[in-house]
Amino acid sequence: MKVLKKILNISLPLLLGVFLVYYAYNQFTPAQISEMKSYFVSADYFYIGLSLLFMKISHASRAYRWKYSLQYLGYQSNFWNNFMAISVGYLLNLTIPRSGELSRAAVLQKYDKIPFDKGFGTIIAERIIDLLFLLLFVATALLLQYKQLMDFITQQIPVKQLVIIGGVFVISGIVGLYMLYTSNWKIFVFIRQKITGLVEGILSIFKMPHRIPFLIHTFIIWIGFVLTFYFGTKALPETSEISLGIIMVAFVVGSLAISFTNGGFGAFPLLIAKILALYGISLTAGTAFGWLLWTTQTVSVVVLGGLSFLILPVVNKNK
Repeated sequence: MKVLKKILNISLPLLLGVFLVYYAYNQFTPAQISEMKSYFVSADYFYIGLSLLFMKISHASRAYRWKYSLQYLGYQSNFWNNFMAISVGYLLNLTIPRSGELSRAAVLQKYDKIPFDKGFGTIIAERIIDLLFLLLFVATALLLQYKQLMDFITQQIPVKQLVIIGGVFVISGIVGLYMLYTSNWKIFVFIRQKITGLVEGILSIFKMPHRIPFLIHTFIIWIGFVLTFYFGTKALPETSEISLGIIMVAFVVGSLAISFTNGGFGAFPLLIAKILALYGISLTAGTAFGWLLWTTQTVSVVVLGGLSFLILPVVNKNK
């Protein structure tokens, strides 16, 4: 069963991505597909390089930010170990969604002797802060482009089905929490002990003495993400003149696509093309832009994550 579960965890997100790719390209004629290929050839890769640079600045700032919450818990981590752990995490997120968070904590446990539950707790705390910033960007996009964004959401998301699924999760969560905090079964006692470590890691964000630097790096991370998207739009003439409001809306949609899938495979180009089509940009140009941005970023993630995976045991050979 465990092997089957692992296979399903990997294959289902990938199959969804393949289906979305097939669905997207099934809409285009051979002439349109040829047109999209020409966009890749004629793209200004100087701006793509700038886009990747700001993406890596975000990653570096995330690695530096991580040390503050770990320091508060009494653990010292190496910046390069943090950076490579994050790079490996991004790589693994391309296979199983959110598996990268587990790998980040595992890397620091192995090389910096930081307990897994404490390290993972700080990562969850970071994600909570990042979620708040994403919601801030969503609110900004709504203020700038409310009508277009709401029309897009209602067209693309089956609200009734989401309400039903959400209700099932809420009921299951209530039952699970009741069992967790009242049962004396060994498994639930073990989970309660691990949750204590997680909670300590999460609360470190709000109690640490370096809260201000932590927030500054959080701003750098998200500004870097926006600039990654902004400079990507400059690579194609069709997207180079879009307004800040449109950029914010497309950035939010792209961020959600990446957050809820394995690295945005299939979903990112499809949703970016559809949101840009609302503003008069052709589906071919929008799809080409989505694939150009996603492909270059993914190649960067794969290369850096693979190198980090190989380098980590070398630079930490004494550990």
